[in-house]
Amino acid sequence: MAEDSGVSTAEPYVLPTARPRPFDLPPDLARVRAEQPLQRLAYPDGHVGWLVTSYALARTVLDEPRFSARLDLKRSPVERPGSTAFMGRTAPPGMFIGMDPPEHTRYRSLLTRVFSARRMKELSPRIEQIVDQRLDAMEAAGPPADLVPAFSLPVPVEVISELMGAPEVQREALERNAATFVSLNATPEQVGAAIGEISGSLMELVRQKRKAPGNDVLSDLTESDLTDEELVGIAMLLLAAGHETTANMLALGTYALLREEDQRAALTADPSLLDNAVEELMRYLTVVQYSPTRAPLEDTELDGQLIKAGETITVSLPAANRDPERFDNPEKLDVTAPPTAHLAFGHGLHLCLGQQLARIEMRIGFQKLFARFPGLRLAAAPEEIPMREDMNTYGVHRLPVAW
Repeated sequence: MAEDSGVSTAEPYVLPTARPRPFDLPPDLARVRAEQPLQRLAYPDGHVGWLVTSYALARTVLDEPRFSARLDLKRSPVERPGSTAFMGRTAPPGMFIGMDPPEHTRYRSLLTRVFSARRMKELSPRIEQIVDQRLDAMEAAGPPADLVPAFSLPVPVEVISELMGAPEVQREALERNAATFVSLNATPEQVGAAIGEISGSLMELVRQKRKAPGNDVLSDLTESDLTDEELVGIAMLLLAAGHETTANMLALGTYALLREEDQRAALTADPSLLDNAVEELMRYLTVVQYSPTRAPLEDTELDGQLIKAGETITVSLPAANRDPERFDNPEKLDVTAPPTAHLAFGHGLHLCLGQQLARIEMRIGFQKLFARFPGLRLAAAPEEIPMREDMNTYGVHRLPVAW
C-alpha cells in the first residue's frame, strides 16, 4: 500500500546548489538518488513537494500524462526572486511549455512542422558562417578572450534570430533581455521589464512578418490561425529556450574539453567522434539544473508513494543523467562512448523541439573552434572561473581563454 505523503515525519530535503568542483553534481544528490530517488522536497515558498533523482523515475514523470506541466502548478526549488513574474500563473498565449493537451498538442503540431529536419539542414551553412564570423573576430582581436561574449553566447542568439527572421537591430536587445529573463538573481521588476521589452520587440517582428513574410519560422506560422499574441508567446519561448541552453553548452563543453585533455585529444584525432562527443557532453554536463517540474492533477501513486494533487515534482536531470543504474561509469566524460538515451533534452510530450538545431550548433561550434585554435587553453586558474550555480541553466559566467 502506498505511504500517505501527508503523514511522513521525515524532514523534507532542501535542494543543494553549490558545486565544489565544476563538473560534479552538487554534494549529496548522488546519495539521495541511491537511498531515496523519490524524496520529499522543501520549496522556498513553503510548499513541500517531491524530488526525483533516478533515471527510471525521471522518464516516468516526464512521459506520463497524469503528471501535468501546467505553468500555474510550477514552483522553483531554489530561491528565484524573479520567478514570480511568470511561475504560478496561467501560461500566456503561445507559451505551450506550460500547457497540457489539447492546448499543448495544437501548438506542438504547428511547431513540429516548421522545425523540420529539412529546415535545420538548410540552416547549417548559415550556422557555419555565423560561427566563422565570430571566430574571425576573436582571432583579429587576439588573445586572451572571454569565450562567453566572444563566441558561446552570440552564436546561438544569432542562430535563433536567423531562424525567426529577426533583423540585426533587434538581436542585441533580445540577447540582453533574454539573459535577464532566465537569471535567478533578477528581481520581479527586472524580469517584468525584460519580458515587456522582449514582447514589444517580438510583436513588432510578428507584424512585420504578416506584412512581408520571408523564409523563416515566424513567417510560416503567420499562415496558421495563430493570433499575434500567440505568435509572440511562441517566439519568446523559442528565444529563451533556443539560446540559453546552447550558449552554456558551448562554453561549459569547451571548458570540460580543456580540462579533460585526453578527451579533447581523442576528439581532435578522430573527428568522426564529434556526434558521440556532443551526446556525451549533453549527458555529462546536463546544463538544465532545476527544471522540469510537474504536478499530478489528482492523487496518484509513484514508486510506492502517494503524490497528492497539486504537489510539485522537480526532476533533477543532472542526477538522472549520472544514474549508475542506467549509465556505465557515469561520473566520467568519455567522448568515445556510443550515444546514450540521455534526458538532457527532456522526455515525453515536452521533449525539446529544437534538439536537432542545438546538436547542429554544437557540432559546428566545437569542430570549428578547436580547428581554428588548436592551441586553445584556459587563461585563468580553474578556481578563478565563475560558475553559474545561481542560474537555472548551469555553465560559466566567464571563460578566459588564450591560444
